[in-house]
Amino acid sequence: MLLVRNIRLPLSCGEAEAIRKAQKILHLPADRAAGCGVAKLSVDARHGTPVLVYTIAVTLKDEGEESAYAGASPCVAVTRSPRFDFPVGAVPLADRPVVCGLGPAGLFAALLLARHGYRPIVLERGPALEQRVAAVERFEQTGLLDPSANLQFGEGGAGTFSDGKLTTRVGDPLCAFVTRALLDHGAPADIAWRQKPHVGTDLLRGVITSIRREIERLGGTVHFNTPLTGLRVQNGRLAAAVTPAGEIPSSRLILAVGHSARDTFSMLHRMELPMECKPFSVGVRAEHLQADIDQSLYHAAAGHPALPKGEYQLSQHVGERCVYTFCMCPGGRVMAAASEAGGVVTNGMSYHARDGQNANAAVVVSVDGRDFGGDPEKAVAFQRRLEQAACRAGSGLAPYAAPAETVGSFLEGRGRLELDRVQPTYPRGVTPCDLGSLLPGDLADAMRAGLQAFGRKLAAYRAPDAVLTGLETRTSSPVRLLRGQDLQCAALPGLYPCGEGAGYAGGIMTAAVDGVRCAAALMAQNAPPPG
Repeated sequence: MLLVRNIRLPLSCGEAEAIRKAQKILHLPADRAAGCGVAKLSVDARHGTPVLVYTIAVTLKDEGEESAYAGASPCVAVTRSPRFDFPVGAVPLADRPVVCGLGPAGLFAALLLARHGYRPIVLERGPALEQRVAAVERFEQTGLLDPSANLQFGEGGAGTFSDGKLTTRVGDPLCAFVTRALLDHGAPADIAWRQKPHVGTDLLRGVITSIRREIERLGGTVHFNTPLTGLRVQNGRLAAAVTPAGEIPSSRLILAVGHSARDTFSMLHRMELPMECKPFSVGVRAEHLQADIDQSLYHAAAGHPALPKGEYQLSQHVGERCVYTFCMCPGGRVMAAASEAGGVVTNGMSYHARDGQNANAAVVVSVDGRDFGGDPEKAVAFQRRLEQAACRAGSGLAPYAAPAETVGSFLEGRGRLELDRVQPTYPRGVTPCDLGSLLPGDLADAMRAGLQAFGRKLAAYRAPDAVLTGLETRTSSPVRLLRGQDLQCAALPGLYPCGEGAGYAGGIMTAAVDGVRCAAALMAQNAPPPG
């Protein structure tokens, strides 16, 4: 396949014009092409009027001619679709492997194992997706929290109730494996070529369920409402997974529990398995009018139908800390993401259409092991204290209401919610609060400095009526479970710490890739179990 890059066109031109320009660059007769299409599309709005930047993929009827056309221009390259060969060990496993967690990491680990005949047993502490959605809706409407069925736990993991963003800076070839699987199970075709691909919360649910059903069709077994409560060790090696329903004998377990499995972290800590503090971040959710974001990015072209909803990513170093935006959700809403009684946690989501009035993003400041004396338990306790303080501050209106403050007030430390154009979308309601008082003083000061810097970079952040809702504490896992070059826990052979919860990923795509990587490492050592 030939890739013709950097085809820059005005907004009035579309895919057909980009293809014609690609064929012209290649000097390619129309009868030699087998197919042409968009491989990547981005928007360059750096210099005033935005332009569309296409990469066009061209396949030839005679693949042997590709090299002859590759030299037509510096922007032309030959590429081959990646082939994924996963070696399989010679000695069969005695028992079926266990995958703990059905978020992106566990889902894709189980998928790869199932496709190669390993018939994995999957443990998920929460329910199947339909019951999970019902529990989330019930919590939003009534404040009745189910600690096992919420935005953090259940089929699909925390990413299920997000934007379904697949953007990653990781150039791992396994990203293509994940994308192909998502497409095979109904994800929108444009995730293959969008600069910032996203599935959307509404469509992602069907994709997740479809992948889980493939795992089951191939002999895998999924146990919902079944948390991992312990590990049995025999002769220094993993022997079984312990659950409330009993033990599951297995010498291989992929641990993909997600960033909020605090009880699992404690269990592993009691077993003295090696773990360390990992950098993470805490802060608030910032809501702006989506129209203001579009205007800030696209200027006079804002609202043009060829342009996607405006997205941004901002960062500012303040002393030794970094203040940055995270998980930006165009046209979305702020979510109630608590998973423990007595704690308020915020997150963000949007549907595939991204047609909500507001945009939201986490605005967070970094913390690391130096803040907690290198003690992972203190890092988890820090998160919990912030969430409980947010719950107390917001509880005047309704159970699990969230504290909120407008940006102008926060910058001046006035503790006011002076609503105007931007109306908060947090479903449990918001209570006016001095958000700075909920954070340690140096973090609050860093947040203020960061917001002021953002205002110099993006006009929307100068709007005093933008709404901050708190607190955002689950940006990533606060701990890392140490593993060796073979991806196994050095202190417990057979245990594969995996994904975001184990400290090796940061988002849907990187978690899914790490799940595939851990499953491949397991497969390389052993053949499937008999039967």
